[in-house]
Amino acid sequence: MKCIRKNIAHFLLILLVLTGWTSCERSETALQSQNSNQPAATIEPTVSQEVEKLPLFVTYHRDSLENTAQVDSFKTRFNELEQEFIFAINRVDAYRLRAGDVLVIPDTLTKNFLDYSPFPQRLEMLDSIPKTVLISRRIQGFALYENGKLLKWGPVSSGKKSTQTPAGLFYGNYKARSKISTVDDSWLMPYYFNFMNFEGVGVHQYSLPGYPASHACVRLRKDDAISIYNWAKQWKLDATGQIVEHNGTPFMVFGDYNFEGPVPWLQLVEKPNSNYLNVRELETLSQYVAEYKKDKRNFDLPEPDLEELAVTPPEGLETIR
Repeated sequence: MKCIRKNIAHFLLILLVLTGWTSCERSETALQSQNSNQPAATIEPTVSQEVEKLPLFVTYHRDSLENTAQVDSFKTRFNELEQEFIFAINRVDAYRLRAGDVLVIPDTLTKNFLDYSPFPQRLEMLDSIPKTVLISRRIQGFALYENGKLLKWGPVSSGKKSTQTPAGLFYGNYKARSKISTVDDSWLMPYYFNFMNFEGVGVHQYSLPGYPASHACVRLRKDDAISIYNWAKQWKLDATGQIVEHNGTPFMVFGDYNFEGPVPWLQLVEKPNSNYLNVRELETLSQYVAEYKKDKRNFDLPEPDLEELAVTPPEGLETIR
């Protein structure tokens, strides 16, 4: 009897040990299984990327310079660079500042004039065009793009109501360091770049009065005229000088100026977005781009393979002379 009890005790002890070992094994296995179901901690690789800076949203206010004392105050409140920006935003030369003038002034003044651009920093429709000059008659401004990226913008004075600058897709033709106007031989046009050959219309340095005032040409500040003069490409003519073999830089003129309303930049006070390109203008530019792509003179044709040209025709075939 004692032997039976002893055997039963040994059996229960062995069963208990086996059960405990199995439980421990199961617990460890379960823990391993649980850990395997959780994603392993990973270190994200550091990728060097150029983060595109969001454009600065600028608000504006009007400053009425009612007398000479307020004009003098304006000149002391703003440094030289800030005044340059303010005059450009108002499309007027600094020397024209007089008592009674009303200026629109940014509430935030930075050191980057692109922060006040009415043109987008990127214009994807221009990505495939190496260089483009945009001229907006509505907002009296120009912009230079390289493959859709804005490089520079500035104020202009385009044609007055009776002699408006024609809208359309044009190309840079020829340039002259200095040119005499065909309208008045006393008018000297420095850094002239023609984009309408027969009509004699182009961009050049001349005074900016703060509204469209030219005889169809597009007036620019000196620095801006020099920039376009050096940056834009001229046409390439054949040996006779009569046929255009390759177009120059495209000049896209668009938008309608409201000659009956207030100047558009004064509207920035109530509507800070009012000078940006609108849907209609973007559609017009899209049409210009499509027209540009159809003109073979905008592209360099591949050079013929000299080896292929040198291949002797197979015997028995007539050679076409």
